[in-house]
Amino acid sequence: MTSSPGAGLGAIFVLIAAVLWGTTGTAATFAPDVGPLAIGAAAMGVGGLLQAAIAGPKLQRAWDGLRRRWAIVALGGLSVAIYPLAFYSSMHLAGVAVGTVVSIGSAPIASAVIERVIDRHILSSRWVVGAGIGLAGVALLTIAEPAYGTADGGNPTLGILLGLLAGATYALYSWAAHRTMQGGVPSRVAMGGIFGVGGLLLMPVLLVTGAPLLASWNNFAVGAYMALVPMFLGYVFFGLGLARVKASTATTLSLAEPVVAAILAVVIVGERLPAAGWIGIALVIVSLAVLTVPIRPRALAGSAR
Repeated sequence: MTSSPGAGLGAIFVLIAAVLWGTTGTAATFAPDVGPLAIGAAAMGVGGLLQAAIAGPKLQRAWDGLRRRWAIVALGGLSVAIYPLAFYSSMHLAGVAVGTVVSIGSAPIASAVIERVIDRHILSSRWVVGAGIGLAGVALLTIAEPAYGTADGGNPTLGILLGLLAGATYALYSWAAHRTMQGGVPSRVAMGGIFGVGGLLLMPVLLVTGAPLLASWNNFAVGAYMALVPMFLGYVFFGLGLARVKASTATTLSLAEPVVAAILAVVIVGERLPAAGWIGIALVIVSLAVLTVPIRPRALAGSAR
């Protein structure tokens, strides 16, 4: 729920991140010879190390604060490492549409469960309405999008399970970053610490699987774009957003990602989206409006009577 100016700005930051993330599926189509593990490790691994690099001296000065929260930082870093491997493998096995929707669509529910169980947060009626509308829109997008051919040996069931794992780990590292920031650690330092750990964990995967990224300038350019724009710059904005809104709100706002992905697939890749898909996009936009439009104090006072 975003009822303050700071929260409204945080929602805008998260939406910017979601727009950048929504370009990854289209970008990956320009490097079809690069496997999902290599794409995921390059994008999140290099992006995570860059997050740590920009934190620089601030990361060193806040080291004691991070060390006191080592368990949360470690959990967040491990989740950062697992997420891209599960996410891109899910799209590879179940198809881009199903993999993206399961991964991103399950994250708000996972975030809500984490906050309810660990932080004892009570879910607001506004979040429930907004998340419900958004998930309905994403479901319509899944049904309406033309079937994407899965790779030879594709396994939709395993792909869906990996998508659920991706959604859970996305929720976990979002919660870990938000919890670290709540403890007084600056946004850039919290993101640098957690994503730096994740980036280090992904480096062995990149070394083993990343050879195709160097096979051509085209593949290298795709990998560089994925690391620098959606993963590095996108998560800079996401960190700024997490400093202002709860993780459950942030992950729900990220439902904009599959909408952007669908629109880019139509405009750039040349796919056709049926009417039900456009209705799904409209529902997600309504969901984002429900979650981001500030509630006026007068309206709050009136509802309390």
